[in-house]
Amino acid sequence: MLSERIAMHARQHGHTLIDTAIALAIAAVLAGIAVPSFDGALRKARRADALIAVAQIQGAQERLRSRGGRYGTLDEIGVGSTSRSGHYTLQVTAFDGDGYTAVAIAAGPQSRDTACRYMSVRAAGADLSYASGADTAFANAAPANRQCWSL
Repeated sequence: MLSERIAMHARQHGHTLIDTAIALAIAAVLAGIAVPSFDGALRKARRADALIAVAQIQGAQERLRSRGGRYGTLDEIGVGSTSRSGHYTLQVTAFDGDGYTAVAIAAGPQSRDTACRYMSVRAAGADLSYASGADTAFANAAPANRQCWSL
């Protein structure tokens, strides 16, 4: 009898329910660590879409100013209201003969990038100032602002 039990036990191949549960628990812990890190890196990479869009606005504004002596709206400068990859909505919130303010607002999944949801650049004469924040107050402190703008 004992030898039959030993032989039967030796013939069992495969995984028990406990083995499977342990493997799933390990996989869940690893995923719980990896997914937030990946999301953060993805949001940071998507900010490049805003940087490119704002640079396009800046170039188009300067071309308009050199021809007409003033800055203008997105329509006047020929820039669309969304960034190339669609992660940001673009606006020119103020403009005159001396400067303009361009804003990139995170859209879709990028709107979870709370610290850098709103990004703005203000051109006043030859001076450029960059701001960012969770809302239209653009209230990020200098270190967070540099991180949003990759400065």
